[in-house]
Amino acid sequence: MTADPRAADTRAVVPLDPSLAPPGTRAFRDAGGIPADQWHADQNGETLVPTHCCFCGVQCGMYLRVDRGGKVFGVEPRNHDINRMRLCPKGINAYQQVNHPDRLTAPLMRRSRDEEFREVSWDEALDYTVAEIKRIQQTYGNDAFGLLGGASLFSEKTYLVGKFARVALKTRHVDYNGRLCMVSAAGANKLAFGIDRAGNPFSDILLTDCLLIAGSNVGECFPVMTQYVWGARDRGASLIVIDPRETAIARTADIHVALKPGTDAAFFNSVLHVIIEEGLTDEAYIAAHTTGWEEVKAKVAEYPPSRAAEICGIPAEQVVQVARTFARAPKAMAWHARGIEHHSQGVENCLTVINLCTATGHIGKPGSGYGTITGQGNGQGGREHGQKSDLLPGGRSIMNDEHRRQICEIWGIEESELPRAGTSMMEMIWQMQRREIRGLIGICNNPFVSLPNYKVVKEGYDTAEFHAQFDFFLSETAANAHVVFPVTTWAEDDGVMANAEARVVKHNKAQDPPPGVRTDTWVMCELARRLGAGDKFAFADSREVFDELRIASAGTVNDYYGITYERLEETGGIAWPCPSTDHPGTPRLFEDGRTYHPDGKIHMQVVEWHLPMDPYDDDHPMSLTTGRTVAHFLSGNQTRRLGALVEQTPRPWAEVHPSHGFRNGEPVRVVTRRGSEVFPALVTEAIRPDTVFIPYHWPVPTAANALTIDALDPRSKIPEYKVCACRIEHAEKIDEVPAPPVAPGHVAYPETQVSRTDPLPPTSPQGRGTSERS
Repeated sequence: MTADPRAADTRAVVPLDPSLAPPGTRAFRDAGGIPADQWHADQNGETLVPTHCCFCGVQCGMYLRVDRGGKVFGVEPRNHDINRMRLCPKGINAYQQVNHPDRLTAPLMRRSRDEEFREVSWDEALDYTVAEIKRIQQTYGNDAFGLLGGASLFSEKTYLVGKFARVALKTRHVDYNGRLCMVSAAGANKLAFGIDRAGNPFSDILLTDCLLIAGSNVGECFPVMTQYVWGARDRGASLIVIDPRETAIARTADIHVALKPGTDAAFFNSVLHVIIEEGLTDEAYIAAHTTGWEEVKAKVAEYPPSRAAEICGIPAEQVVQVARTFARAPKAMAWHARGIEHHSQGVENCLTVINLCTATGHIGKPGSGYGTITGQGNGQGGREHGQKSDLLPGGRSIMNDEHRRQICEIWGIEESELPRAGTSMMEMIWQMQRREIRGLIGICNNPFVSLPNYKVVKEGYDTAEFHAQFDFFLSETAANAHVVFPVTTWAEDDGVMANAEARVVKHNKAQDPPPGVRTDTWVMCELARRLGAGDKFAFADSREVFDELRIASAGTVNDYYGITYERLEETGGIAWPCPSTDHPGTPRLFEDGRTYHPDGKIHMQVVEWHLPMDPYDDDHPMSLTTGRTVAHFLSGNQTRRLGALVEQTPRPWAEVHPSHGFRNGEPVRVVTRRGSEVFPALVTEAIRPDTVFIPYHWPVPTAANALTIDALDPRSKIPEYKVCACRIEHAEKIDEVPAPPVAPGHVAYPETQVSRTDPLPPTSPQGRGTSERS
């Protein structure tokens, strides 16, 4: 590690002036949260360890209950100002994964995929992995080996993923599963604002007069965030929801726009058209703070409500209603998520929402602004410090010579040794198919479930000559590997995450890992040592990695330098940028009217709507869209093993409109150009007649992503999960849900398997999986 002259104040605790503290901090302190580790349980021998949930980007505070033997055995909600004692079904059950019977506790290895796994020593697994890395790179070049990280890792580990790839593996091929999540929003934010994060804290929602939520099923994907929506509604705020489905949050809205999937840009262009026509723009704000307005104005003139109605399949009157409600509100906010980002024009969709907020002057004020809701726990922090293919720590560009020089000085390498930009996650799979990438390490991801077009993904991995995976359960992807390294859960290590507000929060270690399990940090450092780069990875723990991350981010837009573990314990979280240890952080951006572009302006962008990449025809006349359920998370590798969550939502279903003639539970075959699968029908009027919805947490033969298209946004390279052409047919038999993979000698945990054979969809009226089965 490189010494830094400012590092002397690394662990200083600087009391915060309450007048300067981020929103909610004083309330956190008044609740008795300083210091959090002074809380003690009243049960004899029990300890409460303050931490945060491992799942979504809300990052709810919780206490893990630890018994006198040092084992996590329960959870309690924590009165953190993010969640105020609230936890969702996933948060309540998250602790159960820590000491789960399915945990991997020894390295698994095989030299061929035709062999069975066998448990081996750490030395054998590490030596074999290093030998394969060297063999492949010496034969085919350094770039023949790749690394895929994950946005559920602590930021310290995401920093190491990027550094390990470029310094130890010396490859340009590194990316992460946040490529499947937030990169469209990131691309739009950088284009418009010069910074990649939400502009406002959650607490600003409580102050708004109009809240627009686009493509986000908040009630299921970010359940505890709904408290802010209800708080705004209690004050009389209007709620506008843009979603093809009448989700739980849409059901409560003043205006629900059930537009056709893949038409978001046309809709928002038309909304802005009406705002301009009716003289509802903030001309003074536009003149003082923007560029590109005249070009945007000319383009949206081509999108009158009648055109939007035809493209989007909605009444033209709704466009006018949304425009007037949003623009006339004294304070208005817009938040969006994957529903408008998972498209081949995902960046452009996000830009149309930014154009809307900018043209009405709803930027950078309490109750007025724009935000994106991160899906994974560290969806924000996971893309800030170098595991993304084109970025270096601090959000630096790997193609910028000055940025490269800065990082090489910190890492102690020559600039000529630092690779250039690599390719995206899906593109790496295609390169594996073509044998351009012949070896891969995966950390904290499960592409066999999460990536689109499963057949292509499976072929890419099967073509690879060597594949190692880090995980604490045997995922579907790990089950296809040559080496599996058993690593810690979030409760067995310290680290930070940045939530959807860009608030950095501290996760605290609650128990020691099982014997035979190591941290991701230890494994990467040990591999680096055996590859001859050990001097660059001499980290004893997460704190040492974080201190180097702070130095590496200093002076950048993504500045973490002023954030320390002690300050996070004291405050409950600090929003970056935070350039010094006496800085309160930056919970709200653009308050002075300036962005992070050199000219300080918002760069408004022209957007032209285009059709999705998978064309409709007589054989495929409908739209398939995918999403989450409240009970499960992403690929389900964690949640499909937790009994209460499996019982709540045991299997996927196909949500269809009654006009198609299906009854609840009848087999419905969903056919796309990638294949077909059979699901139980969930018949509901809460979905458009031309649209089918399938939740995506399960593997083949019940994997929604076996059907989705691997088309990418040309700028963000995000897959177009949210729309592909399909048809539906009556079928004879519903496809069976497979049990999660387990290590050799283990039997699938029976309590989580009972419900999988249930042929019916959940009984909730909207098919959300939110009510118990009778």
